[in-house]
Amino acid sequence: MTDPAEKHPLSDRPPKASEGEAPTAITPIGNSRLADAVKHGGRIYQLMVESVRDYAIFMLDPNGYIASWNRGAQRIKGYTADEIIGRHFSVFYPAEDIAARKPEWELEVAARDGRFEDEGLRIRKDGTTFWANVILTAVRDNDGSLVGFAKVTRDLTERRANEQQAVADARRVAAAETANVAKSEFLTAMSHELRTPLNAIGGYTDLLTLGLGGPVTTQQLDYLERIRRSQQHLMGIITDLLNFSRIEAGQISYDIAPILLSKVFESVMALVEPQALAKSVSLNRKSDETDLTVMGDRSKVDQIVLNLLSNAVKFTNAGGTITVSTTFTEDTASIFVADTGRGIPPDKLEVIFEPFVQLGRSLSSAHEGTGLGLAISRDLARAMKGDLTVSSNDGVGSTFVVTLPRG
Repeated sequence: MTDPAEKHPLSDRPPKASEGEAPTAITPIGNSRLADAVKHGGRIYQLMVESVRDYAIFMLDPNGYIASWNRGAQRIKGYTADEIIGRHFSVFYPAEDIAARKPEWELEVAARDGRFEDEGLRIRKDGTTFWANVILTAVRDNDGSLVGFAKVTRDLTERRANEQQAVADARRVAAAETANVAKSEFLTAMSHELRTPLNAIGGYTDLLTLGLGGPVTTQQLDYLERIRRSQQHLMGIITDLLNFSRIEAGQISYDIAPILLSKVFESVMALVEPQALAKSVSLNRKSDETDLTVMGDRSKVDQIVLNLLSNAVKFTNAGGTITVSTTFTEDTASIFVADTGRGIPPDKLEVIFEPFVQLGRSLSSAHEGTGLGLAISRDLARAMKGDLTVSSNDGVGSTFVVTLPRG
């Protein structure tokens, strides 16, 4: 492979003289004052510079020709000292920078101001590029005459890639947050708009059932009951959507206080018992700890347990069993809701907690709902410094566990 430095346009070009002056003769690097200064510098300083591997540290003569080379320079740029000393430092610059005379301009700025710093693409011996931070410092004799330049280069390729990735990630997060806000606002608006007519349907259904619109036959009462159940089902779906949008928007407040779990079970299980009886599902409670308390928001804990029990009834066949029990440690208490239903496949144990996911849903499925219940329940539990998890054997049953801090 041809060495790119051999064809570099400035590698063997004499330093350019100012207008009106005779060309400056090239002094061999080995005979220059700069080489002499490097040669006779402090031994400890030389060892320090030569042993540095993370930085390319080398000297240039006043015209930009390389006079020294350390291990860091060899590692970063790929040239050995024998290959590069005596070559013009513009060998490290892309063609467009050379055409714009950027290397010469950098030397002029460093000579004038004493220092120049820049970041940009540089070229290694093998032709690959890297992102470099470059500092040029003018080196002067005691009499103020320019001896040359000290050049320090750092390879920032990895850091720049990380920064660019961070910017891209931040943009994606911002876009996702914007989309989530829009989605939450839509769900909130839609929920409110739907609740109004559904409340009216429920109200008029109750009035007709009471006979306030005239006599109602047995068949009509049956129709009205079906309307009422459908209205309540839709209201439940809308409530889930509204709760989900509020949780995502951070609009849910929590009234944290000690909660007696026995009171939670008494109120929630009474609500679920009619559903269990209608499906011939046995609902049992196994807990000897009548005074076990947790820290949480009572209404939120009730909502979580009610959702778990309702799901258990929904997915447990007739003759099955649902068992509620508790355990505790010094710091936490756990509520177990175990059923003998069809279970959950191992690869779906986390998926079921994602919004709008409901296993077994199909156009002909008898399992209705939004698929938001478990997502909402886990968010509520975690907001109360707890968690909601599940274990299951496919085809055997599932056990959901709500863990909360002890009261």
